[in-house]
Amino acid sequence: MTFEDWDKRRDYAIVCPVQDLLDNPSSTLETLHHKHLPFNRTYAILGACNGLVCLQDSCIEDKFKEYWFRIGNPTTRVMTKDSPHIHLNLSDYKHPFRLMFGFGYNEWNDTYQVVLLDNNNKNQSQKLEVRVCCLGDTSWRNTLTCDAVATVGRRRWRETCDAFVSGTLNWLVFPKSRCSDDERGGTKMNELEIFCYDLKKKTCSCFSMPDGILEVPPFDTELKVLNGCLCLSHHDDNFVVWLKRDFSDEKSWSKLLNYKNRPSTCYCCRHYMEIICMREKDDVVLLAETGLQAEFTLCNIRDNRIKVRQIYNENKQSLFL
Repeated sequence: MTFEDWDKRRDYAIVCPVQDLLDNPSSTLETLHHKHLPFNRTYAILGACNGLVCLQDSCIEDKFKEYWFRIGNPTTRVMTKDSPHIHLNLSDYKHPFRLMFGFGYNEWNDTYQVVLLDNNNKNQSQKLEVRVCCLGDTSWRNTLTCDAVATVGRRRWRETCDAFVSGTLNWLVFPKSRCSDDERGGTKMNELEIFCYDLKKKTCSCFSMPDGILEVPPFDTELKVLNGCLCLSHHDDNFVVWLKRDFSDEKSWSKLLNYKNRPSTCYCCRHYMEIICMREKDDVVLLAETGLQAEFTLCNIRDNRIKVRQIYNENKQSLFL
């Protein structure tokens, strides 16, 4: 499990038994928190794959940014050396700009890869460069150039919102028909697309949202992997979760959960939910609320029935399993 501790200003990556988390989520999170120290520096967590965690560090100056990464094993506490640095001149980008990083594994050549979707505006080209650095490489490589895309931001802004599944990295993006800042403001959930980069083929593609998704603003949307499947969540009046059980079939989306949020007592505050994990044998999912209060909820997806609610430390945010 990875999470941010806002009080200590550190990201944690720790081994967490899923069954323990489902049996007693709050006490499991607190016990793990005290037993395992964070990594020694303030890294940002890019992602996790096959039990390994990709950690990003950066240097930001007036005219440029540099990024590099390490890959760590939370079980053994072993970490690689720094990767080659990638240097970005700020004059090549419109302000503000968002970089899209991703971390995945290419089974075909047995390599772990960090991918950067680089939306620079050199010469007003409106092109996106896909840049890749594999574990053990001495430099970053450009593997593909395609039409530029604009990523969908999140409430907790990070320079990655990717999901690695079936050998591909996936990001939520705005449609090309709404490429300008002014046009994006009116975009609805059903208009968004998922940008997909295949690590083996070095190709990209886009596919659409699930059939039946509502025409609502893309509020706090997220892509992640749930039980090996691509998972999409968003908020309208409820917290809605979709699952793509067959990644190769664009029509295999199904609505997993439509969880009714409790009424907020404060007009300016909202409930924010995240889906953490699922136990398929009895259709139980673990949700984490990170808005008005920090609370775990165990919910049966067959009837949206609440089984357990437990308060946890509100300083722990962005939980990911």
